[in-house]
Amino acid sequence: MKKFTVESGLVMPLDRANVDTDFIIPKQFLKSIKRSGFGVNLFDEHRYLDKGEPDTDNRSRPLNPDFVLNQARYQGASILLARDNFGCGSSREHAPWALDDYGFRVILAPSYADIFFNNCFKNGILPIVLPRQTIDELFAAVVANEGYTLEVDLEQQTLCRPNASDIAFEVDSFRKHCLLNGLDDIGITLEDAELITAFESRWREKAPWYFAQSRNGAAENTDAADG
Repeated sequence: MKKFTVESGLVMPLDRANVDTDFIIPKQFLKSIKRSGFGVNLFDEHRYLDKGEPDTDNRSRPLNPDFVLNQARYQGASILLARDNFGCGSSREHAPWALDDYGFRVILAPSYADIFFNNCFKNGILPIVLPRQTIDELFAAVVANEGYTLEVDLEQQTLCRPNASDIAFEVDSFRKHCLLNGLDDIGITLEDAELITAFESRWREKAPWYFAQSRNGAAENTDAADG
C-alpha cells in the first residue's frame, strides 16, 4: 500500500448526499480482484452517456458533459469533497479501489458508511470527517475559485487552505500509523514476521506431530494437537 504523508491537490466537489457504492462503481464491474483498472469506470453511470460493460474500450464512450468528473476545471483532482453518508450501500471494496485507481487520495465529508470508511484506510485513502459547516464553506470556495487546492498533512492532521486558516482534523492513531507507513492488513502482520517465525519454530519443537505429513502431502491436524 502507498504511504500517505502530505497530499497537495486539486479539489473536486460532488454535491450529493448518500452516494452509495453502486454509484461509485456499478456492480457489473466487480468481476476482478486485482485492485487496479477500475478508475475508468468510477461513477460510470453518471460519467458516461451509455451503459458501461466490462472489457469495453472506454476511450470511445460518450462522456456526460454535465457530470463534475468530466469538467475541465477538475481534471487531475486528487481530493474529493462530498456530502453526508458517503459510501453507503453495498460493502464492496471495489469502491475505494476505483477511487484510488482514478487518483483520489483524500475524501472530505461530514459522515461515511462504516465499512466504506474502514476500507478506505486499508487501501491508502484518507477519509476525513469535518463539520457540515466546514464542508459547506469548502464547497463554496471550490465553486467560486477555479483551480482550488488543499494541502492535507496527515502527520500534523491539518488541511492548509489558500488565503484562509488551517483546518484541524481527527484521525485514529492506529489508522494514522498504518497510512504513514503504507501498511495494509498484510503489512501490519509482516511487521511481526520475526516473532511469527520464532513462534512456529517453538511450536514445531513442542508438537512435531502437528506438522506430520499425510500421504497426500497435507499437514495432519490431529486431536493430539489440541492437548
